[in-house]
Amino acid sequence: MPDPTVTILTGSFIAALVVFALAALRRPGTKRAAPPYTRPMPVENEAVWPYETPHEAIGEATPPELPVGRVSVRVYRPTDLIGAAMVFLFFTGIVIASIHMKQTEKPVLDAAGLVVSIGFQFMMAGAVIMMMIRRIDPVSWLGLRWPGWPWVFLLAPASVLLMWLISGGLQLSGYVKWMESLGAETTQDTVKLLRETKDPRVLGLMAFAAVVAAPLCEEIVFRGYLYPVLKKFSGIGPAALSSSLFFAAAHGNLTALLPLLIFGALLVFLYEKTGSLWAPIAAHFCFNSATVAVQMAIRYYDIPIAALP
Repeated sequence: MPDPTVTILTGSFIAALVVFALAALRRPGTKRAAPPYTRPMPVENEAVWPYETPHEAIGEATPPELPVGRVSVRVYRPTDLIGAAMVFLFFTGIVIASIHMKQTEKPVLDAAGLVVSIGFQFMMAGAVIMMMIRRIDPVSWLGLRWPGWPWVFLLAPASVLLMWLISGGLQLSGYVKWMESLGAETTQDTVKLLRETKDPRVLGLMAFAAVVAAPLCEEIVFRGYLYPVLKKFSGIGPAALSSSLFFAAAHGNLTALLPLLIFGALLVFLYEKTGSLWAPIAAHFCFNSATVAVQMAIRYYDIPIAALP
């Protein structure tokens, strides 16, 4: 059976875009103007006042929308849809092209390729920061001055435990075997490198990419920028689903699509509940670090632990 990875991942990218577009189109852009809220003004001699009792305005013509969640969207503008589209097109193009190349040429990811990949991640994060830094300082934008930061020592390990339970449930349900029957790869390229590479430079760069570059850069791009832009124009639910599906598809592995969709939604939840990007960064760091540690244990101690999808 031919590998359906390209077809399904392309469909996932399109689905993420459709979810956002439909929600944005259904979301009312402007409300019909209503008369301002008023109250009677005091009159010295109301009995002889020949006109209607004057009123003074006490509110706006249209009451403001109530905020949802702790991730502010005030600084985002319609032009940010262009920035979000660029992020979408960059990742979609790179993922589809890399899958096609892998199916035809079977390229080997070496140290130079990893350096380019890491550089690309920092370039994307830097571009997003440059777009936003003219409007707001990064500390305020990403909620980095978070009084409740000690919570990360509970939230991050709890997130890893939850994801391991979900992954274990998928294994027991036959999800991975089903993926195998479809002809899809069941192990991500990063995990294969951590297990099999003989080059210590590749091993070190791969560990750095997983533990440092990915948690920092991906959170800035996907949760720090893309998610709130989508939230601004579609609402919190569609934005969470769309950005999480895009995040999962951007990793380019069909078997990991469902677990990473759940993980992306969990990271959005942490961001909304805390209002600080430190929470999803810490959870992402802890999850990737645990994965690297498990693969190192498998590699050097021959521990028969099944890899996470």
